[in-house]
Amino acid sequence: MGITELARLPIRYKPWQPRHLTLIWDNLRGVAGPCHAHRVHLAAAIDWLCRAQDVRNGHADAGAVSAGWSFEDGWLPGYPETTGYIIETMLAAAHLLGRPELQERAQRMIDWELSIQLPDGAFPGHFGEPGSRPVIFNTGQIMHGMVAGYTQLQRAECLDAAVRAGHWLAAQQDADGCFRRFEHHDTPHVYNTRATWPLLATGLLAGEPRLVDAARRHMDWALTQQTASGWFATNAFVPSRSPFTHTIAYAIRGLLEAGVLLGEARYLDAALKAGRGLAAQQRGDGWLAGTYRDGWVADAGYACLTGIAQMSLNWTRLAQAAGADELRANARRAIAYLKTTQRLQHPNPAVEGGIAGSAPIWGDYSRFEYPNWAAKFFADALMMDLADIAVPPVPAALPVPTTLAMPTTLAMPTTLAPAAGGPHG
Repeated sequence: MGITELARLPIRYKPWQPRHLTLIWDNLRGVAGPCHAHRVHLAAAIDWLCRAQDVRNGHADAGAVSAGWSFEDGWLPGYPETTGYIIETMLAAAHLLGRPELQERAQRMIDWELSIQLPDGAFPGHFGEPGSRPVIFNTGQIMHGMVAGYTQLQRAECLDAAVRAGHWLAAQQDADGCFRRFEHHDTPHVYNTRATWPLLATGLLAGEPRLVDAARRHMDWALTQQTASGWFATNAFVPSRSPFTHTIAYAIRGLLEAGVLLGEARYLDAALKAGRGLAAQQRGDGWLAGTYRDGWVADAGYACLTGIAQMSLNWTRLAQAAGADELRANARRAIAYLKTTQRLQHPNPAVEGGIAGSAPIWGDYSRFEYPNWAAKFFADALMMDLADIAVPPVPAALPVPTTLAMPTTLAMPTTLAPAAGGPHG
């Protein structure tokens, strides 16, 4: 960070405001919250996501989930990218917590996403404002919600939307499987594996070989970026920086789930290598650094809380899908650490139940913010450990390759059955 930018921080974030100063003081003192049962923390995170959706009522983006709350801007507009994959979280929580109203919230999220899809099949980037440029990753993330809408809510129009989005993605792909157009900061990213995971699922569900091939080719390109230590090059937001734990976790999850859907051990092995590499760096209290360079060398003194939540669920999934049961201990340490950062009682409703971007809150990842995706991934990690499920579930309409046997607990809940009569139904 340059001197000029550093000098502007107080003006930008207004740390002198009482509600901001209180949070900063708590972080300076290292205040840790109590650890309660998973369901207590889960309910708080889901309630925070509900508030983040409700603040958009009365706006043009009603139904969307606010991108989060920040010192700089307060509650932010609805965020298409993360609203897309929060759909699957709401559906899982509706079942696990016995809260059917969460399913209706997911329906409203889907309705909003469908209303903003572009004629060429892409979804707008940023906050979805008119003229916003589509981004490969954002479109793929929204496809997670479309897959959930089709498989769990029997909405055929969701599969149609996903197929259209998938063909747009495939059209942007280079011959080597990499995406270089419509990219964040105009640079390729390995973490697009998490966006091509729903591309793969869509192709399999719809019987669209072009989409399956595009997803496979991107996974193959991603493998070329993995180093001997298991770390991924070309995986930071910008080339000159080390990747956040957040983007490392994205890359791992995409490869992991592609391995499950295709029965490809090399994808699962790559995810396992990276997952074990990060597990070896985890502190006893569950903490991980915000960024890592090759060799899993930490080069940040703060924690990226979103990335810790994602690694918890990655470690649980690797235990489920690859038999790496020793990683469950890492997953649970990560959850325990995150619980201490969640405020279950707080006078600011934008803080209560949420998860900050960084710890301390002024760390480089989502500085002075409570992003919605941090709460989403924390909720997912809690549900996956609590019930030994996958969020999202492997679509029951797809045959799981016998080479990668999955535990029976990964079957989709009967209350959220897959669409009948589909191409694999």
